[in-house]
Amino acid sequence: MTNNPYANENNPVATVLIGRNEGERLIGCLKSVTESAGHAVYVDSGSTDGSVTAASEAGAEVVQLDMSRPFTAARARNAGYAALEMSGAPFRYVQFIDGDCQLVPGWIEAGRKALSEDASLGVVTGWRSEINRNRSIYNALCDFEWRRAAGEIRTCGGDMMVRREAFETAGGFDDTVIAAEDDDFCVRIRKAGWKIRRLPVEMTRHDAAMLRFSQWWQRAIRSGHGFAQVGALHPDYFVTERRRVLIFGGLLPAVALAGLVFGLSWMVLAVAGLYALSYVRTALGLRREGLPMREALTHAVFLSLSKFPNLLGMLTYWRRRMSKQDMEIIEYKHQSQS
Repeated sequence: MTNNPYANENNPVATVLIGRNEGERLIGCLKSVTESAGHAVYVDSGSTDGSVTAASEAGAEVVQLDMSRPFTAARARNAGYAALEMSGAPFRYVQFIDGDCQLVPGWIEAGRKALSEDASLGVVTGWRSEINRNRSIYNALCDFEWRRAAGEIRTCGGDMMVRREAFETAGGFDDTVIAAEDDDFCVRIRKAGWKIRRLPVEMTRHDAAMLRFSQWWQRAIRSGHGFAQVGALHPDYFVTERRRVLIFGGLLPAVALAGLVFGLSWMVLAVAGLYALSYVRTALGLRREGLPMREALTHAVFLSLSKFPNLLGMLTYWRRRMSKQDMEIIEYKHQSQS
């Protein structure tokens, strides 16, 4: 990586990759990083597929997390940042990237330029897109989720370029947050006085590799866990999401059940009508955001259905918190074991 054109810039960019059993996805990620950014640290969360060897051979510094503690993406990113500091490598900005992603050529320079020109920016991000968007409806859902308007934003996903000073003033990631840790981090970045901006630039290509309903269901459970945990840390955040989950995932089914038990068919019909209205509003909203009608109608089904696994995730968080259990990760992806 010594031949990298950005390694000796006045505002050098280093990279932290995190992953667990990403297989070929990690190899693609490493290749894109070594071609685009400066000093790279790969943090591994207990892989058994040769990821550590692949990262080392690609020239990345490797950190292996202690397996006696629960793995979290937040913990991995913090470990990578700490390794960067210990390495003595020059860096002013850090590009965080998940091991199932690939950097798009030109992004590093675009992010570095934006941060260099605006001292109020703590974080910049760009557009993430799915490598295999049309392979499944679940991949398509992710692809649409990633594509949001450019400009000043409240939070962003884990692929982000962070100013070193901003990372330190915010205190890094919260190791205990197992989902939506990037939301929590961004909330604290803004509370520390920094701005976050999404640039109208392609940043990363992602491989969700979601081909089964069960994977989507698990991911939705994880999202619900994030709503509850980050909502507990920042009561003014995820307010709308938590309210929707409680109403459509909990309250309305309870009302419908009561109607069935007491023979009040009008209650059941009223609940059905509310779900139908919500579905139509969701589909029309997706259509306004640019989805073709057929996709909007399909996506709306899953967005409506997601409230039930979201509720399970929220309940999982509260059960863990009340019983003082560890906040362990909720995995949805196929893990390569080659």
